[in-house]
Amino acid sequence: MKLLVSLLLVTLAICCYQAEAVVCPAFIKESTLFLFSPESLLRLSLAKYNAPQEAVDAKVEVKKCTDEMPFTDRTIIAKILTKVTVKCGL
Repeated sequence: MKLLVSLLLVTLAICCYQAEAVVCPAFIKESTLFLFSPESLLRLSLAKYNAPQEAVDAKVEVKKCTDEMPFTDRTIIAKILTKVTVKCGL
């Protein structure tokens, strides 16, 4: 539950900070990958950012916790993210 709240707060901050704010399409893609894809695809996607290995490992570690959530809960999170992006005019 703590992860859900954190993810939603970050998304709201990014999406709705200003009336003209636009979420980067990469953020939406990364959020979807984070929720539904296997670890190998997430690592491949993160490789394009040239992030330090420690940062990638930390994100993958959090993903392992997310992967333990039921699929239905992850789907609910994705639906909420979709509503937020639509509300923000994306």
